[in-house]
Amino acid sequence: MTHRRTVSATLACCAALATALTGCTSTGTGSATDGSPAPSNSANPSSAASSGTANGGTADSSGGPTPTPTASAPQSPAAARCHSSELRASIGPDHPGAGQENFAIILVNGSHRTCTVYGFPGVAFVNSAGEAVTPDPERTTGQEQRIVTLTPGASAWSALVFTNPALSGVTTVTPAAVLVTPPDETESIRVRWTGGKVSNTGKASVPQVSPVRPGAGG
Repeated sequence: MTHRRTVSATLACCAALATALTGCTSTGTGSATDGSPAPSNSANPSSAASSGTANGGTADSSGGPTPTPTASAPQSPAAARCHSSELRASIGPDHPGAGQENFAIILVNGSHRTCTVYGFPGVAFVNSAGEAVTPDPERTTGQEQRIVTLTPGASAWSALVFTNPALSGVTTVTPAAVLVTPPDETESIRVRWTGGKVSNTGKASVPQVSPVRPGAGG
């Protein structure tokens, strides 16, 4: 009898221990089966996508937000630029004053479309063979550059100014022509020069050109 009671007690103890172990291994709320904390919603891809959408973005297939499209940049003035082949060039008469020689370099839109010019024209004094006979004219400073819109037949002009070489005592040359290159172009337009002597030293009486402006000069 004593032996049977001992065996029964042992079996009851084992059953109780098994029940306790089963309770320890069951899954509880907020914990993993190995006892470590369960992952939070921030690791859930669908939750991350919802967060991105809530912040103003549109979730893409990778789970990240898609940037909101921005407006395109304004059209560059170069898109409507006047080309040398569309322009006619001329040089207006001299309007001397206070020892200065003042000419207008005039560009006329000879095309059938509206186009623009902006900035400084290129200017080169040349001989009959097309060879430069003076240093390049300088650009005036402190003058605003602006886009000039030319409808067919409209004109823009740039001031060509230099001190009378006789007053500065420099050596001179009488050019045969002026090569005028419209702003941002590479092809020049040859214009006959009738303005007399020009300094060829680059030291004094150096011609200067201004940015283009609307009109045909004074």
